[in-house]
Amino acid sequence: MATLAFNHEEITARELKPVLLDLHGISRETVEAHYKLYEGYVNKRNEIMGKLAEIDLASANQVYSDVRALKVELSFALGGIKNHEIYFEHLGGGGGDPDGAIRDLIVRDFGSAGDWRADLKATGMAGRGWAWTAYDWDEGKLFNYVGDAQNTFPIWNATPLIALDVYEHAYYLDYQTDRASYIDAFFDNLDWDAVNAWVSGYQITP
Repeated sequence: MATLAFNHEEITARELKPVLLDLHGISRETVEAHYKLYEGYVNKRNEIMGKLAEIDLASANQVYSDVRALKVELSFALGGIKNHEIYFEHLGGGGGDPDGAIRDLIVRDFGSAGDWRADLKATGMAGRGWAWTAYDWDEGKLFNYVGDAQNTFPIWNATPLIALDVYEHAYYLDYQTDRASYIDAFFDNLDWDAVNAWVSGYQITP
């Protein structure tokens, strides 16, 4: 029996921006290894979608079934894709304090850029995999959310605008266990133009 996945299309990994190979404090080796993991998530997403197209829906069971296993792992693969596409896209800038609309939102909802940065860094130190600055459409505000696995603690109706990867693969080659220094380097490489483009595209207003 066909499912909604029967007409899926395979996707391809987005190309790595050349500027990401020359970041401040995050090495080329780290970025290249990191990008290979992202490519792996894309490949697994395609593989899982192919299997879902042929699955027997009548076999679904909450204890164990192919439907459950594939859909749970699909959420992990999709999380790996979406989170990393934000992560790679908004790196390669000059960092520093935010400007434009994202600055206005941050100041409104956190008090200052410094307070936002301190809160996101603490969130990243507390998380096991990710930390996000996201806009909650119901609250009408930004908030820094903590994540463990890539599919852990999603907040419905919230749009991530900044994605901080704190899995060890993001920093171990450069900083070993010094996650805090890596987070500082992340801030130093943020591209606020990319973030403001998303704010504009989503029509988020301060």
